[in-house]
Amino acid sequence: MTVTSDLLRLATIGSVDDGKSTLIGRLLVDTRQLFDDQLDAVVNASERRGVGDLDLSFVTDGLRAEREQGITIDVAYRYASTPRRKFIIADCPGHVQYTRNMATGASTADLALVVVDVAHGLKEQTRRHLCIAALLGVRGLVVAVNKMDAVHWSPSAFQSVVDEVETVAGELGFGVVTCVPTSALLGDNVVEPSNHTPWYRGPTVLGALESSDAGAWTNATNGPRLPIQWVLRQPGGGRTYAGMVNGDALHEGDVVTLLPAGIETTITTLNTLHGGRSAEAGAGLSIDVALADETDAGRGDLLARAPLPRVTSELSATLCWFGERPLGAGQRLRLKHTTRVTPARVVALDGVVDVATLVVSDRAELRTNDIGLVTLQTADPLVVDDYRDNRVTGSFVLIDEVTNATVAAGMVGRASFLA
Repeated sequence: MTVTSDLLRLATIGSVDDGKSTLIGRLLVDTRQLFDDQLDAVVNASERRGVGDLDLSFVTDGLRAEREQGITIDVAYRYASTPRRKFIIADCPGHVQYTRNMATGASTADLALVVVDVAHGLKEQTRRHLCIAALLGVRGLVVAVNKMDAVHWSPSAFQSVVDEVETVAGELGFGVVTCVPTSALLGDNVVEPSNHTPWYRGPTVLGALESSDAGAWTNATNGPRLPIQWVLRQPGGGRTYAGMVNGDALHEGDVVTLLPAGIETTITTLNTLHGGRSAEAGAGLSIDVALADETDAGRGDLLARAPLPRVTSELSATLCWFGERPLGAGQRLRLKHTTRVTPARVVALDGVVDVATLVVSDRAELRTNDIGLVTLQTADPLVVDDYRDNRVTGSFVLIDEVTNATVAAGMVGRASFLA
């Protein structure tokens, strides 16, 4: 069982100007998550821009450039709690040029909070965000159909967006989808139910978030995995191996395999960061373990219990390409997978995804913000699972060898909705 079941990680996604930052600001203000000095800073920023007493979008737009331009650029993380649950909220930028930041915010999310302007429906960038969220393993959606006051709380306008969202969500393989008619600016159906929607019988945005499943980012459909981050030398001799557990829980006495070497051994002791020795460690816990056998394990290796991941130097993957220069076959980069970094080469570009139709077509290169299918070859063997089975051992990033910029987020395998 995961230790994060009471903690929901969510990413707010959608197109620019649909009201994502305002919605999160409303959630934080109405649940009393802000200190007086934080509210004063928002009031002062609002007055400087001449937008009234309180522009709620400034609650999460922390960079000065964001406040001056009135847009979200970086991912803003905020922490909140209610009597029922704790939250980590990633407010992701909506502008197309900051899509890479949106992917960062969604990469560890259990759920996507999608904000859609009821008057405009799903824009191309919202569809791109949904596609990336689905590729990144997000399975639940809470959709705030926003600015309902601008259409006079029309049930038919709300239903039109709901139909559109449910069609796209079905194509992308999302599970639970909850749509809520809201006005983030006025606070309707965000924390408290609205008198303007007597025809709506569902939860508020907060109610939907409190009842959603959590812990998905570290859970998996296969056995436990422990990517080794550090080798710790112990007083009196001996070594232990430290990292973060994902997948199933690890236990003292478990028979595990050290990969890629393929050495079978047993966990003799298991220690958590603050709790000392423990009989069990669930997903999301950072631990160090001692093994029954001497090994030459190091950073980048992995301990696993069956069913074992595969060891490979060539893999098929789905990429979200963020580089300014196009990506084509033959290009060389560095690949970071769990705790291992290795040179990699693009063997083939196998297709590019149309985010509107989900059709994969042939093209010679990936351009900025494209989603594509590639075959990669690595200098060192990787220990991988398919992304649909494990979001940690099934994911990687590509790094430009010259600039050291992260230019792609990668998922091992091919998403089911692209099959």
